Amino acid sequence: MGGDDKLLEAGFIREIEYPDWLENVVVVPKKEGKWRVCVDYTSLNNACPKDSFPLPRIDQIVDSTVGQGMLSFLDAFSGYHQIPMAPTDEEKTTFITPHGLYCYKAMSFGLKNADATYQRLMTKIFKPLVDRTMEVYIDDIMVKSKTQEEHVLHLQEVFHLLRKYDMKLNPSKCAFGVSVGKFLRFMVSQRGIKVSPDQVKAVMETPSSGAKRNYNALQASSSC
Repeated sequence: MGGDDKLLEAGFIREIEYPDWLENVVVVPKKEGKWRVCVDYTSLNNACPKDSFPLPRIDQIVDSTVGQGMLSFLDAFSGYHQIPMAPTDEEKTTFITPHGLYCYKAMSFGLKNADATYQRLMTKIFKPLVDRTMEVYIDDIMVKSKTQEEHVLHLQEVFHLLRKYDMKLNPSKCAFGVSVGKFLRFMVSQRGIKVSPDQVKAVMETPSSGAKRNYNALQASSSC
């Protein structure tokens, strides 16, 4: 499995012998035309109960940016991997590669309740700020303010909580103090929201006579 050495070095996985659970890896396409190697947790997911922790409503989050003159968009560094697995559950995530058997010490993509677990953690960490000066949808984080002066203070509050809970950001994927940006597939700004150009392109390139209708539907949803 490509990348297993990096995961091992980072402490996200460990070698294991004689596991009771064993999953295969699969290759899935990424947006940029590249490929990602993932673990197929179908069997494990089928055996797990569903965590029904609610995810925020995307329309309400996006609408909340209207009237906010300053925005920052934050991206956690390997966000899911910053959440440790319970030691008793690590063995259940075992997967096979040409180099051996490994299991995750940190939460992995593809697990049934990963999104709910991540949202619960972020909601708990940023509870004093969510719906007031920031919005969180799983691993998408946005800080919002009406003025530049307010924004500096709001970012300081966010950074304080990030340090308190030892959460790390990926600087190359963060944008600070901007007036417009992409969030949850929408372009958001003080003046309102628009469908992201990436979404429009994907719809218009769909080999279907309904592509134009889908585009019009997207436009309508962004103007509601």
